[in-house]
Amino acid sequence: MDHRYLVVANQTLNSGHLLQAVLTLVGDEPAHVHLLVPATPARDQLTWTEGEANSIAQRRLQRALELYRCVPGIVDGEVGDGNPLHAVRDQLDAGRHFDLIVVSTLPPGLSRWLRQDLARRIQRSCGLPVQHVIAPAPAAVT
Repeated sequence: MDHRYLVVANQTLNSGHLLQAVLTLVGDEPAHVHLLVPATPARDQLTWTEGEANSIAQRRLQRALELYRCVPGIVDGEVGDGNPLHAVRDQLDAGRHFDLIVVSTLPPGLSRWLRQDLARRIQRSCGLPVQHVIAPAPAAVT
């Protein structure tokens, strides 16, 4: 397994659009895909706790690990820091190496990560190529 990919997503993690993007990226060659789910606060809740954000992220991750079993190679994952840039930096600071980082967001107008220019900030901060995937519609998000 020569290629290692970091997939950063939360609300779009289980979208068919992201899964298809990962399958296209990996192709037929086995790869190592690491799913990173930042424990960002739930946007539909007026108040939230870190524990609730972690619980939501963990449920999404468990569902994704089942969904991504069709990807050739190794797929694993973890819940990370609520700040997605910090979550990615934590991965690199822990000595993990990736060929590419995939950042998945909601569409413009709905995505806080887009408004924060997250994909470009990760690329500048980490010095790695970043592929940005936008989920086509909120209905695709689980």
